[in-house]
Amino acid sequence: MGRRPTPAAEPGLTDLTPDQRLRRLELTVTRRLDGLLHGERRGLLPGPGSEPAGSREYRPGEDEVRRMDWSVTARTTVPHVREVDADRELTTWLLVDASASMEYGTAELDKRELAVAAVATIGFLTAGPGNRLGAQVLTPYGLHRVPPRSGRTHLIGLLRGLLAAPRVADRERDLASVSGPAETAGPAELAEALAAVRRVAHRRGLVVVVSDFLDGLPDDPVAPAAWERPLRRLTVRHQVLAVEITDPRELELPDVGLITLADPETGEHREVWTGDRRLRERYAAAAAAQREQVRHALRRAGATHLALRTDRDWAADIVRHVHAQRRLALAPAGAAPGGGA
Repeated sequence: MGRRPTPAAEPGLTDLTPDQRLRRLELTVTRRLDGLLHGERRGLLPGPGSEPAGSREYRPGEDEVRRMDWSVTARTTVPHVREVDADRELTTWLLVDASASMEYGTAELDKRELAVAAVATIGFLTAGPGNRLGAQVLTPYGLHRVPPRSGRTHLIGLLRGLLAAPRVADRERDLASVSGPAETAGPAELAEALAAVRRVAHRRGLVVVVSDFLDGLPDDPVAPAAWERPLRRLTVRHQVLAVEITDPRELELPDVGLITLADPETGEHREVWTGDRRLRERYAAAAAAQREQVRHALRRAGATHLALRTDRDWAADIVRHVHAQRRLALAPAGAAPGGGA
């Protein structure tokens, strides 16, 4: 199955400058997620990190029973819970997919803009005294690292850089106007980027991977994706949230006559007659199977899964996800830390 070609993207909000888009994005996040931003900052995934940092007395109604420090409790006869470094500060590493396939979109946002919206939300939700945010950005021209720092200025700078980053289509068009066909360097792969995150994320913390996860999918739906093993290695030490970005036209074809499908990575084009109902059904079935393949791979790797679509209310989807994870954190010990969004 692998990567399927997708219809050429419709125009998005490209008439806005990066600063204008950033202001609109920040306003959306702060308004829509106001309640979450004033709540417990570690709300993206169930449970904190696990670097030991001593014990303290148990506070009924606030602490989870599964964090009881039974040895200290037995020694002192007073209930104690384990404290971890994440209780005081959190290091979050982002892996943001800004490859060619993320430049596609047929709704108000394209996939890359939705990825930036997810990064903005994660940045605001994990903000706090001492908390740091670092990033690895997967671009068509290599892997770009942003060292972890704290503060709003750092987050805004990261978002501005993501919004202003050059796009493959723009670069190829500009180069073609000067010197003919563009010669672009081979892009880094998602598996390689995950390995890079593992090398720099030394302390236990939160790792958030924002991608369409199309890279490295095998034709055999039961075979592991190329990125599955390095993702599993990350989940051994870190809490990992996988944010899957999709567009509706990747899931089904409209009946609009003759269209041109394009592979966003290779640039290969093919004309398709969408008036054929059986063709549309086969496309939808293949797309559903592909997304199911991604979902199962993320679950096998042990990552928590959040699915976002360019044609949905992404802020509402994130709010529902956070509330679900907080309910899961309050569930009795032994409850499965599921991976569905």
